[in-house]
Amino acid sequence: MSLINTEIKPFKATALKNNKFIDVTEGTLKGKWSVVFFYPADFTFVCPTELEDLADNYDAFKKLGVEIYSVSTDTHFAHKAWHDNSPAIGKIQYTMVGDPTGAICRNFGVMIEEAGLADRGTFVVDPEGKIQIVEITAGGIGRDALELLRKIKAAQYVASHPGEVCPAKWQEGEKTLAPSLDLVGMI
Repeated sequence: MSLINTEIKPFKATALKNNKFIDVTEGTLKGKWSVVFFYPADFTFVCPTELEDLADNYDAFKKLGVEIYSVSTDTHFAHKAWHDNSPAIGKIQYTMVGDPTGAICRNFGVMIEEAGLADRGTFVVDPEGKIQIVEITAGGIGRDALELLRKIKAAQYVASHPGEVCPAKWQEGEKTLAPSLDLVGMI
């Protein structure tokens, strides 16, 4: 079953943000656009490249009013140790959520039960708490923050312009489409 347009399920977790431990719930995500970015584990290989890419582009996400929540089945203590010891992870200013029970991973359908780890899942949640974008990739395939930014701009545009849609490769400022009977078979 697709999670598109479904409301995020309740959860409560402890996270690392600005070198402090904080509580995060589904309510924390509501009221703004959010990215919930699942990755398999701290102290690994592809994961730090992805998280560093998000960190390097965090200001661009914030300019769009988007908050980032990275999530793995590690504890918030492991996130702190990784943040303090890795130059790449030390750049992170967004929220790093610990999900040692896997409850959040299960809520989003990305728990690899036999491994106790999360798939590489990316979810964009709108201000009402509804999932607008879902992307899940295989463990060996890293994600790109700039492509995620493009998709978020498209999601925000469509949300604020009812009756319009963004075609493939749409970039901010480019033409959109207004689906109608006149367009059927013309594209």
